[in-house]
Amino acid sequence: MRRLIGIVLATFVATLLWAGTFLVGTLEGWWREPLAPSGDTSAFMAAATQMIEAGKPGNFAMQLIERGQPVDGRFISIGEPVDRDTLFQVASLGKWVTALGVMTLVDAGKVDLDAPIETYLKRWKLPPSEFDHRQVTVRRVLSHTAGLTDRLGYAGFKPGQPIQSLPESLTRAADASPGRDGVVRVGAPPGESWNYSGGGFTMLQLLIEDVTGESFDAYMRRAVLAPLGMFRSTFVLPHGGVDNLAEFYDVGGKPAVHFRFTATGAASLYTSVGDLTRLIQAHMPGPEGEPPGRDVVSPQTLLEMRRPHAQQLGADIWGLGVMLYAPAKGGGHIIGHDGDNEPAINTAARFDPASGDGIVVLQTGNSSLATQMAGEWVFWQSGEVDNLVILMEARQTLTTLAIGCLTIILVGVAVGWWTRPRRTPGLAGP
Repeated sequence: MRRLIGIVLATFVATLLWAGTFLVGTLEGWWREPLAPSGDTSAFMAAATQMIEAGKPGNFAMQLIERGQPVDGRFISIGEPVDRDTLFQVASLGKWVTALGVMTLVDAGKVDLDAPIETYLKRWKLPPSEFDHRQVTVRRVLSHTAGLTDRLGYAGFKPGQPIQSLPESLTRAADASPGRDGVVRVGAPPGESWNYSGGGFTMLQLLIEDVTGESFDAYMRRAVLAPLGMFRSTFVLPHGGVDNLAEFYDVGGKPAVHFRFTATGAASLYTSVGDLTRLIQAHMPGPEGEPPGRDVVSPQTLLEMRRPHAQQLGADIWGLGVMLYAPAKGGGHIIGHDGDNEPAINTAARFDPASGDGIVVLQTGNSSLATQMAGEWVFWQSGEVDNLVILMEARQTLTTLAIGCLTIILVGVAVGWWTRPRRTPGLAGP
């Protein structure tokens, strides 16, 4: 019996050691190799090119930034050529820009971050719930900590399909992503947990319109995009379209539907790697001594946006409208945002404010290549594993963990079986 207990205890301890070591090693990147030696930009770009070619995107545009300046890029297309000025629909990456629009109103004294968001909404209110709507503040909506549990996700409207108004979409989004009912509601205690909410950013889009009296696109172009030099960027394409718009492809490389959105602030900024490079540059002092924020927002506001406001499993993951991907070598975090739209749009931007280094990746025709590439950049840049990559690989990680645990348990069972006491044939008791 003592032997059996010892085997069981040894198996239990070995399983715990394996699980702990594997999880820590995964989070710390022990099993990873960077694409290139640290600081070797040429080697990184060479390895990135191989990764791009293996991913077979329909359209692909990437810009590498060092100390605030664009240094190298890759542009690939199976159809019309793309370049640094080609407009891509960048999905949720536009939330970063929408957040800047909200912060212009905060800096102007027209919006209080810690006031209930309903203070500013004239055309729509949150549906009744058991939770206190006064705790659903602008700050918490920006950081996805307001208790909103819609988990939207917008699929968009096909050409010719009627597009909802903002209040209609907030009441029940007709283009909710699969598995979502499209209702924006307070389903958890505000301020207690992080719940990603596309509906929250649609509320912020409505806030900007109701506070300014302008359309969302008009205000954003006037107050944010144009002052930052993002002249080609827009949340709404003009009638007749624009020149140099990236074609839409599915994962098989076939032309895909161009969906339109009511929730443009959450899902449908059109921008280019050139304009997003200017967005990143605006976070640093300009060549003529211009302040960070370029007077669109103050330097202090930029600092507040990238200060941690939400955590998961002890890790800082979100600021105000920006994701916190990993600790940066020089302090603070690598920040930015990602985007995904159907059928195969994936976009990513990463920026290290301490060094001025960054990367922008926009593509159609592959559902994850941009995020994977940006994650590789983060690991090459900082030696830290990108938080979003950890989430993307969670299923694979848990599968490997389970296989390892099962293997240890089976070995323990086998050892117990082979070392069990056996009777010697032919011997009899007295």
